[in-house]
Formats: sequence, structure tokens, C-alpha cells
Amino acid sequence: VQLQASGGGLVQAGGSLRLSCAASAATFSMYVVAWFRQAPGKDREFVIAITSNGITTYDADSVKGRFTISRDNAKNSVYLQMNSLKTEDTAVYYCAARTGISNTAVSAYGYWGPGTLVTVSS
Repeated sequence: VQLQASGGGLVQAGGSLRLSCAASAATFSMYVVAWFRQAPGKDREFVIAITSNGITTYDADSVKGRFTISRDNAKNSVYLQMNSLKTEDTAVYYCAARTGISNTAVSAYGYWGPGTLVTVSS
């Protein structure tokens, strides 16, 4: 499956952005999709994931209550709504997909799209 993230940009602290992840696979609805992010000089880290049925998600503590994930299987898309953004949310955001159960490890995901840069200014 091919993934393409979009929606990044420059936003002031406290603002919002919505990222989209579009997939090419007709069987996209069967995949777990996650968002990861990588800040300059840091390792890529898990942010949030959504299962194939769109119900169960895993939140990293740093974004809990601020970020939400959703999916529209008819459009082969997953969305990341980011509210109350902080400067520490600045990173390249990647969407990734896997079959099976949800997982927070980078190594668990075999499909990745190119990232989209989110910059939060103070």
C-alpha cells in the first residue's frame, strides 16, 4: 500500500491543523494506520493509531486530549486532527500502516509515506 501524508504547515502555538493520509490500496480498510513524528535530532516516535474498524486508538501521553484520529474507509483516508498545538509538536509527521493489531513500535509498520512538516511557532 502506498501512503501520502498532507496538510502540514506553519501554525502558531494554540492553533490547529488537520493532517490527511491517503492510501492507494483497495484493501485499505483492513489496515491499522498510525501517525508517527520525528523532531529534528530526535528519534521517530509514535503519536496515535486507529484500527481497521475505526474504534480503538492508542494515544501517546504527550498528545492525549489534543490530537484525535479518524478514518474514512470509503475515501481510503485517515485524518489527524491536532488542536492546542505546542512548539514541541514541531516535527515531520508520517503516516504508516500495518495489518494485524495496533502497535506503537516503528518497526511494526511496513508501509510508510513521505512525511509532512508541521511547524508550531511561539
